[in-house]
Amino acid sequence: MRRLAPAALALALLGAAFAAEAEEPRSAGPSLKEIIEKLPFGLHGFVETRAGTRVRSNRYISETASMGEARLQIEANKTFEIGEYRPEMRVKADFYYDAIEKRARADLREANIAFSPLEALDLKLGRQTLTWGTGDLLFINDLFPKDWESFLIGRDDEYLKAPSDAAKLSFFTDAVNVDLAYTPRFRSDKYVDGSRLSYWSDALGNLAGENAVVRDCEPRRCLRDDELALRLYRNLAGYEVALYGYRGFWRTPAGMDPATGRATFPRLAVCGASVRGPVGKGIGNLEAGCYHSLDDRSGSDPLIRNSEFRFLAGYEQEVGRDFTAGVQYYVECMRDYRAYRRTLPPGVRARDQVRQLVTLRLTKLLMNQNLRLSLFLFCSPTDGDAYLRPKAHYKVDDHWSVEAGANLFFGARDHTFFGQFEENSNLYAALRFSF
Repeated sequence: MRRLAPAALALALLGAAFAAEAEEPRSAGPSLKEIIEKLPFGLHGFVETRAGTRVRSNRYISETASMGEARLQIEANKTFEIGEYRPEMRVKADFYYDAIEKRARADLREANIAFSPLEALDLKLGRQTLTWGTGDLLFINDLFPKDWESFLIGRDDEYLKAPSDAAKLSFFTDAVNVDLAYTPRFRSDKYVDGSRLSYWSDALGNLAGENAVVRDCEPRRCLRDDELALRLYRNLAGYEVALYGYRGFWRTPAGMDPATGRATFPRLAVCGASVRGPVGKGIGNLEAGCYHSLDDRSGSDPLIRNSEFRFLAGYEQEVGRDFTAGVQYYVECMRDYRAYRRTLPPGVRARDQVRQLVTLRLTKLLMNQNLRLSLFLFCSPTDGDAYLRPKAHYKVDDHWSVEAGANLFFGARDHTFFGQFEENSNLYAALRFSF
């Protein structure tokens, strides 16, 4: 197995270098803050070191460390005066060294321009992070790309949402508000493929990892493999009510090409609705969505995922001073289940028709709200598995912060959603300097 001692040393040296810079006396020259304030555009970002390790050995992944990276994020924005218009340009980019893959990477997370050609119309063009819906780490009508690998190894929650190259239109009227997002080329989720985290393989009937890295055929034809997402929403008596529509593809592999054996992303259409507003002393929400698998409308193709109905109910309330609790109930129900069971190939384990999930989030602020303790629990009564995410975040001062947490998976059976990740359970810690 590879060892990460050199990477750990590099991370420590980087943190020490920034500490020395932060403590440099003013007589040596202008401070970093003074330099940034003199720039003709807004600039901020952070430097972070983050490392993690598995809490148990993994039979299918050779690396014992789950994460080891040094990261620089820079975000710049500038508002221009062009007649009566004030377009704003924004660029956000990450540069980091990944000690697991032993390579440096660059990630352009935002590069867009936003402006209002009309009083009731906003436009944003370019790379951007799109999000809507009411769930807390549960997504029904939010069909925009996610990075599940980052989420499961302990990167900052910001990295769960992957960017889209899109045009977003927002139109506001007294009757209804409209959000329309068009993506000319599909971008899949960053899903668990076995290269870094092990997973359950239906094809092998066993857990898999580096021995069976998933290969896919992602639709990438510009203007042909495109996506369209729509949201209509308005406020009614203090409640935000929304209708949703989506036409594109399944975000994670939901099919297989029998000729090549590669995973595929079949076409998908979704329609849904949500409502969110005050309930008693807290905030409640309901959300539902109908998933139409357009390449298998009857549910009789065993190589393509069936259509589904999804439902979510949630409630959040402050239960004490600086102490908040939230619960959610989520259910997936497969449609055309008889056709699915009838055409299932011999030896392939059948999915349950209904999968239920309950979540609990607890958040406590301490030490003048500089210390945030949080716990998020996913628990499935139908699968008999669970996923626990404890985290502690401490803000040392205006620049420095530290964080520690864990991703812990439990399950009696290897083929269940969280049970398949049990050998990927990990602990992580981070040190960040923000500017």
